[in-house]
Amino acid sequence: MKPRKVLVIDDSTLMHKLFGALLPKATLVYALDGVEALARLAEHPDADLVLLDINMPRMNGLEFLRQVKADGALASIPVVIVSTEGKEEDTVIGLRAGAAGYIRKPFQQSELHDLIARL
Repeated sequence: MKPRKVLVIDDSTLMHKLFGALLPKATLVYALDGVEALARLAEHPDADLVLLDINMPRMNGLEFLRQVKADGALASIPVVIVSTEGKEEDTVIGLRAGAAGYIRKPFQQSELHDLIARL
């Protein structure tokens, strides 16, 4: 997969900048939490990938993921969780909720690119 439009959901603007540098050919749309992300997704339904943090204010990443996967119009968009939550149970919860992949922060650029290529 070579994503054209990516929704980056993370409460760290530093992570927004990092993803901008790692995915220079994609159009990136940013949100700081799940509530804002749902609004951005409504504005950009053509997003073909979501990069999602778990720990955020207002609405966490898992709740966002559950809502997106319950919406028939959005459920097919692949969601990759990128989080500091590193316990195996966190990975299992995210994948069971519908994530296409899970990357733990800090991560290597190649790890992100390899996962995206497999989608």
